[in-house]
Order: sequence, then C-alpha cells, then structure tokens
Amino acid sequence: MRDQLILLYSYLHGVWQYRWAALAIACVVAIIGWAVVYTLPNQYAAQAVVLVDTTSVMKPLLKGLSVESDTEEAGINIMSRVLLSRKNLKDVIKHTDMDLEIDNPDALDRQIRELSKSIKLKLSGKRRGGSNIYELSYEGKSPELVYQVVSKLLNTLIENTLDSARSDTAIAQQFLDQQINEYESRLTMAEQKLAKFKRVNVGFMPDEKGGYYTRLQREEAKLSNLRSQLRLGKRRYSAMLKQLEGETPLLGSGSYGAPKLVKLRRYREQLEQLLTRYKERHPDVKALRETIAELVASDNAASEEYVGAGSGDLVEFNPVYQDLKAEIHKASVDVETIKIQVLEQENTVQALKQEVDVLPGVEAGLAKLNRDYEITRERYLSLVTRRESARLTQAIGQSGSNIKFRIIDPPRVPTKPIGPNRLLYLTGVFLLAIAAGLGWGFFRYMLRPTLIDTSQVRDKIGFPLLGSVSLYLKPEHKFKRRLQLAGFLAVFSLLIITYGAAMFFNETGSEIVNAYIASRSAMI
Repeated sequence: MRDQLILLYSYLHGVWQYRWAALAIACVVAIIGWAVVYTLPNQYAAQAVVLVDTTSVMKPLLKGLSVESDTEEAGINIMSRVLLSRKNLKDVIKHTDMDLEIDNPDALDRQIRELSKSIKLKLSGKRRGGSNIYELSYEGKSPELVYQVVSKLLNTLIENTLDSARSDTAIAQQFLDQQINEYESRLTMAEQKLAKFKRVNVGFMPDEKGGYYTRLQREEAKLSNLRSQLRLGKRRYSAMLKQLEGETPLLGSGSYGAPKLVKLRRYREQLEQLLTRYKERHPDVKALRETIAELVASDNAASEEYVGAGSGDLVEFNPVYQDLKAEIHKASVDVETIKIQVLEQENTVQALKQEVDVLPGVEAGLAKLNRDYEITRERYLSLVTRRESARLTQAIGQSGSNIKFRIIDPPRVPTKPIGPNRLLYLTGVFLLAIAAGLGWGFFRYMLRPTLIDTSQVRDKIGFPLLGSVSLYLKPEHKFKRRLQLAGFLAVFSLLIITYGAAMFFNETGSEIVNAYIASRSAMI
C-alpha cells in the first residue's frame, strides 16, 4: 500500500512541476473551445398540431376486400410520403426563398435532403372514431424560416387531404366497377364449368338425398329389406302348402272317384306352379305331365272331375280348399315378384360398388365447383351492394363528410432557440481544457520522471542507499514559492471566473459573435 501511495504522490509531484505549462494549455483550449461554442448558430423550431381522420370513405366501402394493415402506421407513412415528396419540398424551398443561395442542381438536391431530415411528422395521440393527432415540426437557423416551412407544409397537407376526400368516393366506385366486371367474368366461367361438368358426368351426379356413400347405404338397406320380405314370403308359402295337404278338394267321403280326382287336381296345380317358374322343356315339368297323362289314361279319370262314380252320390268342392289354393297362388306370385326385385336390387348395389372409384371423385369435383361458384357469387353480390352504396354516397354529397381535419395548435414564430445546448458544451469544453492541461503535465513527467523517495532511488540505481539530505529553503525562497502558488491560483481562479461568465452570458455572447461573423461575411 505504501508503494502505491508513493507512486501516486510522485505522479502528482511530477504534474505539479509543469503546472504553468499545463495551466496555459488549459486556458488556450478553454478560450478556443468557448469561442467555437459561441459561434454555433441558434436552432429554432416551429410546430403545428393537427387532427386528421386517416380513415376515408374508402375504408367502409372496401372493408373485407383486402387485408387491412395498421391504420396508424399506414396513415403516418402515407402522410410522410406526401409531405416529403420532392415536389412539395421544392415548393417549400421556393416559397421560403431558400433557393436564392442555390446555383446548381447538386446544391438543390443537397438542400432537399437536409430539409427532409429536419422535417418531422409523428403521431402524438389517438381519439375515437379513427381520428389521429399528428405533430408536424421543423428545426432551422431562422425563426421566420421555420415558421414559413411549417405553414407551407400544413397548407400542403390540408390541400392534399381535401382533394383526397373529394376523390375517394369516385376512386372507390371505379375500383368497385372493375372488381364487379372481373367477378362477373369469373362467375360466368364458373357457371360454364359447372354446367359442362354436369353434362359430362350425367348419371354419376349425387341426388338431393345424399352422395355416393349415402346412396350405397340406402340401396343396401333396401336390398336387406327385400331379402327379409322374401324370407317371410317363402315361410308363408310353405305354411300354406302344409295347411293345404290337410284339406280335401271335394266334399263327400263315399265318392269312389274322389281320391283319383284329388290326386289329378293336385298334379295339375303343381304343374301350374312349375310353369310359373320354369319352361316346358324343364325336366320337372315334363315328368309331372307324364304322371298326369298316366293317371288320366288309367281309368278315364278326366270324366270323373265333376261327377261321382260308384255310389252315385253328388260330389261338391271344398271352399276352404279352394280359398287356400287361391292364397297359395297369390303367395307364389308375391314370392316370384320379390325374387325379381331382389335380383334387380343386387344388380343396383353391385353397380354402385363397381363405381366406387368414379362416383366419389365426381362428387368431390362437383363439391369443389359448387364451392368456388358460391364464393364467387357471394363476392359478386357483395360488390354490387357496395357499388350501390358508393353511388348513393356520391349522390347525396357526403363524400367529404367523413373526413375530419382540424388545426389544434397552429404554427407560431419561435422567440427562443431550442439549441444548441451551450451550457452543456461550455462545461464540456472546460472539463476538456482541464484534462488537456493535466495530460500535458503527466506526459512531461513520464518523459522526465522525478524521484521523491529513497526507496525509488535505491530501486533505480540498484545499490544500497546510505542516507539522504533534505532540501533547506531560505525565507526568500519560501516567499518566492508562495508567490508562485498565489499567482497560479489567481490565474486558475480567473479561468474559473471566465467559465462562469461564459455560462452566464452564453446567449448574449452568442448573439454578439454571430452578429460579428455575419457582418464580416457581408463585408467579404
């Protein structure tokens, strides 16, 4: 710790040795720096606060037709581009006589760039209904100039806004007409595609009850129902046949020819049933005809059909038997009819199953065409409705009623500069001067270091140190040193006083210096 303190003290002692040179450098740097700060021209700013409705009549008319962006950011970008366009900036330069010092196109471009950087437009607040509060400002060297620039820009903004308000409805209506024509063409094309698709795929189109899988399930359910009806019909037919076997066709048991007659009628009924299902060449039909022929040929059974034989008793037909015969015949017809229906339904289901690769694709294509058609149709109708709204708005003269533009704070000629911050600059120059003086003293010390302690001498020469002799000062030497110290403190105090005066009279001094520079420039 002692070594560090000795080293620090040696630094301070070394800088103190060159205090006068350091003080002179500090004074020179301070005076030059303060003079430069005084020569900095004043900066003035003028601003205007306006209320602008960035949502024009086009927004409700065109709502939903395109992706909507952030209205605040869009409003700032649009207004900034309008205000900072090259044409508007050239008009501002010409109106404020800034072009008097411009003698070539490069100077004009440079002036336009500088003017564009100095103009600021920012959003300072938002109100209900889409109205935004904007602040327009400009910084320059002349209060009259900044006022004229802001006034000119504000007038340009008002003119552009009102022109936009008057033309918004016409532009919106024109845009809607173009969109309607385009969607009408698209709607016609969609209708033609849909009609052509239906014509090409006739027979494969889904009905109003459902698509392919719904139809297949419906036909399979119908087939299952027919099969159930067929099973029930066959059971009823079998039951009626069993019941018929227990009945005799004729009444009167003493009749001799009745058994043969009953057998003959039974064979004939069986033949009729076979003929309803098979043709004459079928083996069963041929066999049953041969049996009937043999029975008829045996005892002339045909003559016994309606008359008695043997005892001479009258033979009557059994009514229950006759009714059963009629019901059996009807049941047989019903069974055959259901069989035909089952066969046809099986063919229908099989045909639907074979079209499993065709019908779903047709239905998907039809659904896509219908979807595109409906979307196009809805958009077309919406555009037509909005066009009529635009025409009505234009007819009743409300094109500009939705535009709000009000000047909240008009521009004024500034009376006080906003910059530069000379107090900060003067303080910075003072600190820089002190640092320059200290730096110079430290630099000189590093070039010619001074040893102030015996340990430093011993370390420097590398030999043992036997002793040291202190410096003895006479009274006149001490007085001379005090006088030098007082002179140094007086000069340093004068530097501080000068710094305070420069801070206190910064505005007046700046005006004097700038006026002097302006007069010298005019003389030259």
